[in-house]
Amino acid sequence: MVITNPKYEEALLRYNKKIADASVEDMILNVGPQHPSTHGVLRLELITDGEIVKEVIPHIGYLHRCFDKHAESLTYQQTIPFTDRLDYLASMNNSHAFVMGVERMMGIDKDIPKRVEYIRVLVCELNRIASHLIAIGTYGIDIGAFTPFLWCFRDREHIMGMLEWASGSRMLYNYIWVGGLFYDLPVGFEERCRDFVEYFKPKMVELNQLLTDNQVFISRTANVGVLPLDVAINYGCSGPMLRASGLKWDLRRIDNYSAYPEIDFEIPIGKGLMGKVGDCWDRYKVRVDEIEQSLRIVEQCLDRLQKELKRTPDFDPRAKMPRKTIPKAQDYYVRCEGAKGELGFYFMTDGKSEIPTRVKSRGPSFNNLSVLPELSKGVLIADLIAIVGSIDFVLGEVDR
Repeated sequence: MVITNPKYEEALLRYNKKIADASVEDMILNVGPQHPSTHGVLRLELITDGEIVKEVIPHIGYLHRCFDKHAESLTYQQTIPFTDRLDYLASMNNSHAFVMGVERMMGIDKDIPKRVEYIRVLVCELNRIASHLIAIGTYGIDIGAFTPFLWCFRDREHIMGMLEWASGSRMLYNYIWVGGLFYDLPVGFEERCRDFVEYFKPKMVELNQLLTDNQVFISRTANVGVLPLDVAINYGCSGPMLRASGLKWDLRRIDNYSAYPEIDFEIPIGKGLMGKVGDCWDRYKVRVDEIEQSLRIVEQCLDRLQKELKRTPDFDPRAKMPRKTIPKAQDYYVRCEGAKGELGFYFMTDGKSEIPTRVKSRGPSFNNLSVLPELSKGVLIADLIAIVGSIDFVLGEVDR
């Protein structure tokens, strides 16, 4: 007996009808899955009338990582390296969300030392800057500007070097553990990090002069791919995608988790300065502004870590780690503000095992990417590339 999913069958019928209904004059073009401007292994099937895009059908599943099933066969601590492989451009934020959920289920979230919390925020914000630099640099090259790409990767390299110094790994860190950290920050890390902040601030000014105020870049992105706020909310968009449409929704402020309630920063939103609110330029600009706010957060973390929370010989970042991680039987959802939006984990536990009964991850890129067909109706093929680049998704957390 073959068991079929009615929803899948219905979606397949709709897809076949779209292809069948294409007129004789229409072309069906494929962009990807191996194509530089799709930012990963994503296949876009376009129904076009000449240069005009009539319909976009995204095809995903080329990078399936089986994260949920891995998490259901390993202990909580063993799963942390797999969280790094969701949004592999901002791994610290992934493990931070997962670890917070386990600590809350265990009831030890209030026992985490302040130094540990501030180190977590510090490395997460450094990773957020690195992720946004990739978004901005690759977006520039999508539009045809090569120099910003080189500049962004040059500056990101400094962050990669610091995070490698702290964790021993360049991209997949396994640094934030349940109850603490893999290790304390290396001696001299805070000073080197402050040197980076002072070096990087003028570089952001140069980047704005080169790209943000560039008339060619503005012409390619302003009034293109406008995402109205109600559409963004209905599709479940989050992060810079949602804030660019004008809503101040940042989980670091809404949920006030970790050390964020004690830190002062602004929430950038799209204002339609060059076109309409929620266009490609606004999505780009929100990420640029978020880098500046992350630098503010990093400076405040460094101030605390070098003064009242400075390292002591007896400080052990693993002191609060539980010997066995067995939460009470419950269903629990935890979320955090990842680099691309709301990253969430849903747990089901039986209260008897270190291995969860069920784990479901909620990657922001999946929802953000799902709005692409809505943004792309009636645009030019060249504008479609600008829209895809402005979403800043990563396929690791789309396919999971």
